Amino acid sequence: MKPQPEIVDLAEEIHSRISQLAVPNAVNLRAIRREFSHRIAKASPQSVVQLTLHLLTKRSDFLRIISYEMLIHHRLAFEQLSMDDLLKLGEGINCWSTVDCFAMYLSGPMWARGRISDKTVKAWALSQDRWWRRAALVSTVALSRGGDVRDFIRVARICILLVDDRDDMVVKALSWALREAAKKHHKLVRRFLAEHQEALAARVKREVNNKLTTGLKTPRSRAKNY
Repeated sequence: MKPQPEIVDLAEEIHSRISQLAVPNAVNLRAIRREFSHRIAKASPQSVVQLTLHLLTKRSDFLRIISYEMLIHHRLAFEQLSMDDLLKLGEGINCWSTVDCFAMYLSGPMWARGRISDKTVKAWALSQDRWWRRAALVSTVALSRGGDVRDFIRVARICILLVDDRDDMVVKALSWALREAAKKHHKLVRRFLAEHQEALAARVKREVNNKLTTGLKTPRSRAKNY
């Protein structure tokens, strides 16, 4: 669907504002996002989704992250986001920052609320694309935070698919997924580590064991001063 002229104009304005930033850091980007979130607060959900999708045509990671944040800060737009919209928003994720924002802001919460299926997340975990495999793992964070044992089982099913993946971005995401699960499912995560000891990457075993024993990914006592 071709976006309405006002949507195109607003997207161009956001793009221009970001392009003019001398320092495009998180603080400055978020200030722009807050300003435009305020401006579209009363816009229809369809218009907001259309705007965020149009922002992605600029092929900018900054605009991609802003588009995801605009959706989570417009409750009605997020609640009406369809599976088709979600997949379009995920097209082109190709670095850890965009993947993690996509999974933490959109796919994870939608999965936790039953709006996307376990089958969909499993398909991402089996993808040839490293970034979709990472998205599957980061999406588990939302389920783990709920604390339901049944959700941990769903998390574990995704983690099992990637225990022997040695892509660095996937290894780090698996460590994150298990460390997050360990916060509320200590014994179950310890059992998971024991059952998959031979397959898991050394980094995952080290960081998750640290989390289980000290509560930290890397114990501060081991840090060195230079």
